[in-house]
Amino acid sequence: MANVNIHESWKAVLADEFKQPYFSMIKQSILKDKKAGKVIFPPGPLIFNAFDSTPFDQVKVVILGQDPYHGPGQAHGLCFSVQDGVPKPPSLENIFKELKEDLGIPVPVSGNLQRWAEQGVFLLNAGLTVVRHQANSHKSIGWHTFTDAVISKLSSQREGIVFLLWGGFAKKKASLIDGLKHHVLTSGHPSPLSANKGYWFGNKHFSKTNEILERAGQSPIQW
Repeated sequence: MANVNIHESWKAVLADEFKQPYFSMIKQSILKDKKAGKVIFPPGPLIFNAFDSTPFDQVKVVILGQDPYHGPGQAHGLCFSVQDGVPKPPSLENIFKELKEDLGIPVPVSGNLQRWAEQGVFLLNAGLTVVRHQANSHKSIGWHTFTDAVISKLSSQREGIVFLLWGGFAKKKASLIDGLKHHVLTSGHPSPLSANKGYWFGNKHFSKTNEILERAGQSPIQW
């Protein structure tokens, strides 16, 4: 995990977590996999891309994913996002379809959501790394403990954040969020399995998020 990039604001907030024994175990697990010749995604400098792109005090919206994409060139440290030139995965296609239906925004050519992150949309995966072609391969090495702490710190130290929890896994994280201080919107997951059953399309989370932000005197997200 050398050469990771993370904004100074997050370093301060998470200083205690980085000192915990479980975080040492995360680093040891990744190092062990690398020594065994396994390829880890995303690349080291991008593991904390969400934290580097969206400073702690600028988080306006949180979107929670589960696991980084495990195909070459896909994952770059922002949930649901892929790098420029990489085909959009089905869940991301459905996110863009709902965005078009909700706000009339044309489906973009690129699936890179970096522009969202730079506006205050914190694109957090519950697990921050994965072994190539092995979904959820790092779900048990300690990342979930770390990202639960991240959500808890946002809940306790900030106010007025819009949390978008899509699908059963994300909805379970609602228990970490103070609903009196923050806004929690839930729906089905944008994956085809859920979306095609009617649990995703029509949730209007993008317009609802902007309405909440504008009511609070904040600028809306340019989705």
